[in-house]
Amino acid sequence: MRCPYCGDDASRVVDTRMAGAGEEIRRRRECEECGRRFTTRERAELVLPRVIKRDERREDFSRDKLLRGIDHACVKRPIRTDAVERLVDRIERWLQESGENEVESRRIGERVMSELAALDSLAAVRFASVFRNFQSTDDYAEFFEAAERKRPSSEPGPDVDG
Repeated sequence: MRCPYCGDDASRVVDTRMAGAGEEIRRRRECEECGRRFTTRERAELVLPRVIKRDERREDFSRDKLLRGIDHACVKRPIRTDAVERLVDRIERWLQESGENEVESRRIGERVMSELAALDSLAAVRFASVFRNFQSTDDYAEFFEAAERKRPSSEPGPDVDG
């Protein structure tokens, strides 16, 4: 593994731990040249379907791209980083288990909005505003009306503080 500080490719593993519910291995390494430590993460390479974009382009599914989009929607919201990681893990698992070769980005986005709504309604609407390209306050009103129709009337909204 190449050192991110000096570029040397000789390093030794100092510590190894399981992360992400056993789906990832986290390794602390020490560069043999400069002595600085850094962390690497290993994750099994999953066979995931290609994503069909709105303009019919196809591209490989990108966990990092999805994570960035969700993180952006969650800025300054009381949502734990590990909760977002688990959400992305669930989306990846769903895609892998679908067995499909291609999936429309719309289906992924709808799934993310549904999962985000359970975590934080404001984060969900932020994600939706970009994903659905909201142009007016009517778009927001429609989103909230649909969310209210989906929520069981006897249950209060999700508790985001605890």
